[in-house]
Amino acid sequence: LLQRHIELLQAYGVKELVMIVGHRQEDLIAEAGTVAHEGFVRPIFNPRYKEGPLLSMAKGIEVLRGGTDVLFMDSDVLYHPLVLEKLITSPHRNCFIMDRQFQSTDDFVKICLNGGEVIDFGKGLGDDFELFGEWPGFLKISPEIAAKVADRTECFIDCDDIKGPYEQVFRQVLKGEPRGTFSIEDVTGIPWIEIDYPEDLEKANRKTFPRISEYLVEITVIEAPPESTETANGNILPFRQPG
Repeated sequence: LLQRHIELLQAYGVKELVMIVGHRQEDLIAEAGTVAHEGFVRPIFNPRYKEGPLLSMAKGIEVLRGGTDVLFMDSDVLYHPLVLEKLITSPHRNCFIMDRQFQSTDDFVKICLNGGEVIDFGKGLGDDFELFGEWPGFLKISPEIAAKVADRTECFIDCDDIKGPYEQVFRQVLKGEPRGTFSIEDVTGIPWIEIDYPEDLEKANRKTFPRISEYLVEITVIEAPPESTETANGNILPFRQPG
């Protein structure tokens, strides 16, 4: 998965990958070094990785306040390259990807829309929305929104409220912004899977990899990234650690 992330990000013109690591950090950093261009990966170690993902988010605060667009990615997702391409090339500066077919059977993260606008995001939400779908774990945010994500993350850490999911930070920022600030790119039908457990890995090998190979669509490799991502140098991959 790490190799695929790096190769695709480099192919799409992303300038730097900031990788938040914890468990087996040496192995991850070494593996990244065998794939990435020199200087592409900047690892940041979270020694408290077992205490919750918000602490990994906090390690990325400097990046979030860096004044550039940020592409946020969960690291445990296998996906067809078009999933990433649709997000990177999207004209929307603050953008989630969304799958209306629900690939996960567990307590997935939901994106909810009314009137074509994103109005809620997170786990445990109801169904009283015009449209909703599953979030595969990637989003793109502008420098202004990234700074607000950093501020909200810092508030959680300062209050020692570190046990919940990191998605609550994005939800609070979303709920505090005017409608229309966040948009979506629909990736319904494009193969992807989140790999959390051995059964997910088995399904990925049995179903998702073949679907990725068979998915017939012309992929355009970006020679020059669009204006909204030319200065993007922060890509946070919070590796999910065993609890």
